[in-house]
Amino acid sequence: MDSVLDLEAARLRRMTTSQKLAVMQSLWRQAWSLKAAGIRGQHPEWSAQEVAAAVREIFRDDRA
Repeated sequence: MDSVLDLEAARLRRMTTSQKLAVMQSLWRQAWSLKAAGIRGQHPEWSAQEVAAAVREIFRDDRA
């Protein structure tokens, strides 16, 4: 029986570049949404702009 990782790797190999990009973008949007929700939970008084700025800063710092 194939492991889950083997099955996922085979699935990824069958995907086109544009499909892989779509998956990556979806994962990025999910990560952004989850981080924004966490920040809103910590700072319910912040505006949407303040939350977005904090998420941008966190994501920018994670790239370094």
